[in-house]
Amino acid sequence: MPDARPDALAELSPQQREIVALAARGLTNREIGEKLYLSPRTIGSHLYRSFPKLGVTARAQLRDLVDGRPAPL
Repeated sequence: MPDARPDALAELSPQQREIVALAARGLTNREIGEKLYLSPRTIGSHLYRSFPKLGVTARAQLRDLVDGRPAPL
């Protein structure tokens, strides 16, 4: 995750930050959607737009990014 930027979280909208935080905890799009009263497709769209801003390419990278841990080598 060489391009991941924890400071990039500040560039996301409040809703995107909440979705990213829930995804980092391991919730599925459906589970996140149920919590936020949004469709799973809307959740996927928010994550799709958030990944490039955060510099991540996989959902599994979100946990370390949100927790502020360095990426494993």
